[in-house]
Amino acid sequence: MNSHFNLIAPIYDHLIRFTRLETLLRILALPHPGRLLDAGGGTGRVTKALRPYVGDVIVADVSRGMLAQAKRKQLTAVLAASEHLPFPNQAFDRVLMVDALHHVVHQEQTALELYRVLKPGGRLVIEEPDLNTLPVKAIALLEKLMLMRSRFLPPERVARLFPCEAQVTLERQEYIAWIIVEKGPPQS
Repeated sequence: MNSHFNLIAPIYDHLIRFTRLETLLRILALPHPGRLLDAGGGTGRVTKALRPYVGDVIVADVSRGMLAQAKRKQLTAVLAASEHLPFPNQAFDRVLMVDALHHVVHQEQTALELYRVLKPGGRLVIEEPDLNTLPVKAIALLEKLMLMRSRFLPPERVARLFPCEAQVTLERQEYIAWIIVEKGPPQS
């Protein structure tokens, strides 16, 4: 699948437009002066739009082709699988994954890694197509036929991937779901 994204990297931003800035700013509670990780952030199309609203941004992805496009946007790009992020615990105030969890091989491990690098008091947002809707069921079938190995999960299932102490809420709009995870302050 990585080669698929390497092939489409030069035209990805033209194929998949980012149109939900206001919604994402609200859900991520931005602006915020801290650090944001865009895991599975590909070309950095979302990160570029969010950059004015955070102190520092990093795009992490497994596709070298996608990251090359992010670097052209002057973004900090790190080659890393979301299952094994090369960052210390509690390194980010905000963590984001847009339209990528269904491409991850080990989704539960990814959720735990995203939560691990989130600071106490931070917010993690996963934006995914809502498998409970008919259009997304069709997309899931199409991606399977294209041999993309995608594995879409209903938003309620994604919410259960996080530790029990995580505060998880769901929002939906049309065929998109946002899984919003807040990490409480450290226990004293």
